[in-house]
Amino acid sequence: MSEIVPPEVRPKPVVPAKPSHVAPHSSGPFVPSPQGTGGEGRGSALLGYIGIDTIIEQMRKKTMKTGFDFNIMVVGQSGLGKSTLVNTLFKSQVSRRTTSWSRDEKIPKTVEIKSVSHVIEEGGVKMKLTVVDTPGFGDQINNENCWEPISKYINEQYEKFLKEEVNIARKKRIPDTRVHCCLYFISPTGHSLRQLDIEFMKHLSRVVNIIPVIAKSDTLTLDEKTEFKQRVRKELEACGIECYPQKEFDEDMEDKSDNDKIREAMPFAVVGSDKEYQVNGKRVLGRKTAWGVVEVENPNHCEFSLLRDFMIRSHLQDLKEVTHNIHYETYRAKRLNDNGASGGNRKNTD
Repeated sequence: MSEIVPPEVRPKPVVPAKPSHVAPHSSGPFVPSPQGTGGEGRGSALLGYIGIDTIIEQMRKKTMKTGFDFNIMVVGQSGLGKSTLVNTLFKSQVSRRTTSWSRDEKIPKTVEIKSVSHVIEEGGVKMKLTVVDTPGFGDQINNENCWEPISKYINEQYEKFLKEEVNIARKKRIPDTRVHCCLYFISPTGHSLRQLDIEFMKHLSRVVNIIPVIAKSDTLTLDEKTEFKQRVRKELEACGIECYPQKEFDEDMEDKSDNDKIREAMPFAVVGSDKEYQVNGKRVLGRKTAWGVVEVENPNHCEFSLLRDFMIRSHLQDLKEVTHNIHYETYRAKRLNDNGASGGNRKNTD
C-alpha cells in the first residue's frame, strides 16, 4: 500500500497594509454582497486594504483644482435688504446694491435681470458665485405677471446648458449659469402673504429651488414673528406651494428627519448687515438700534445663522443636484419631447 502524501501547505498571502497617508476609517472593512437572481448574495470579508475610501479624497482634490459654480437669485421688493443679506451670507461685497434709488435714477418700469459674479476662495476651495438680482420686482402699481421675466430667465439658462450638452463636440466642462437657489424676500408685515408672493412662488417653485425668508425681521416682536411664520406656512400649504427642500426628494429617514426640522423653521426670519459693532468685548455683525445692537449671527436675535448653515454648510451640494436632476431634467425632457413631436409632424406632412 502506497503512503498517503499529506497536502502541500501553502503560506498565507501577505495582507497589504493600509497606506499611512490614508486616514483611518471607523466603519471597518467593506463587505461586498454580490446580488444573484436567487436572492441575496453571501458577503465575504476582504483580505486586506483596497483603498475604496480614498475616492472621497480624490473628489476633494479634483474639486479644489477645478472649483465649482453656485448661482443664487434674490427676489423681492426694493428696500428689503436683498443685497445686504447676500453680502452677509458670503462675508464679502458680492452683490450690487440696487435697493436705494437716487433722485436722478428712475425705478425700472419692468423687472430687470442683473447678475454679477465673483470667485470666492476658502480653505483652498474656489467657488464662482453668481448673484442674480431682479430690480423692479413688485415695485409697480400693477404687478400682474411680473414673475414672467424671472421665469423666462431661469428657463433661458436651462436652454443654454441643453444646447451645450447636445453638441457633438461639447466642452469638457459646460459653463453652468443655471439658478441653483432663489431667495424670496417676504415683507415683514406681520399679517399675511400678498397675492404677488403667492403667485410668484406658485409658478416658480416648479422650475427652481425657492427658499422664503422674512426680511428685516427685527421690525417684528418675538410673538409677531412666531405668528407670522406660522401663518405663512399655512398659506403656502393651502396653496400647494412646496419650497426647498421638497418632501418628495427626501432620500431616506435621516434625510427626512433633517429636512423636516428645516421645513418647520421656514420661512427664515433674518436680519442682514455688513457693519461690525463692539458687543461685550467682541466685534459682531449687527444692526444698531435705539435700544441696542441686533446681532446677525446670534440665534436668539434672528435666524440668519440657521439659513446660512442650511444653505451653504449642509445643503449647497443638494441644491445643485436637485437643480440638475429634477428641475433641469424636467425642462430637458419637455424640450426633447417637443422637438420629437414637431419632427414627427413635419415627417407626416411630407
